[in-house]
Amino acid sequence: MYMPCIMARLRADSAMAFGRFSRTVPAAPMGEINMTPLIDVMLVLLVIFMVTAPFLVSAVKVTLPSAESRDDAPAPAALVVVIDKSGQVFIQDRPLDAAQLPAELARVASAAPETEIQLRADTAVPYGRVAQFMALAQAAGLARIGFVTEAATSPPLP
Repeated sequence: MYMPCIMARLRADSAMAFGRFSRTVPAAPMGEINMTPLIDVMLVLLVIFMVTAPFLVSAVKVTLPSAESRDDAPAPAALVVVIDKSGQVFIQDRPLDAAQLPAELARVASAAPETEIQLRADTAVPYGRVAQFMALAQAAGLARIGFVTEAATSPPLP
């Protein structure tokens, strides 16, 4: 009699010593999503986008001050120069030969040195001819030269 009681006690102590757990019924799987971690992640993403969104704007926005001023000064006169495919130079639609060109450019430069030349050169004109004209204009004192082109109808070349 004494023995079965000791054996029962040993059995109970040995079960505890070897880490055996009592058998319980496992919990049923949850059928719904825990929303708390999902909301936490969404709020963190929202904060990240709110902080980085102002940096994604490519233009610099500046609020300019207002001030009274007189009317803008008139733009300097433009000298329209055309070089056709044969190499003939026209200034303000008036043909000039190679001997008259330096004198005409010097006359324009002495009258108004800030005059801008708007150069319209045919695509068939060799680059050397355009470079010669640019050198003549710079020697006469006209340094502002703009190249006039037509708007491209096809995508630009790479």
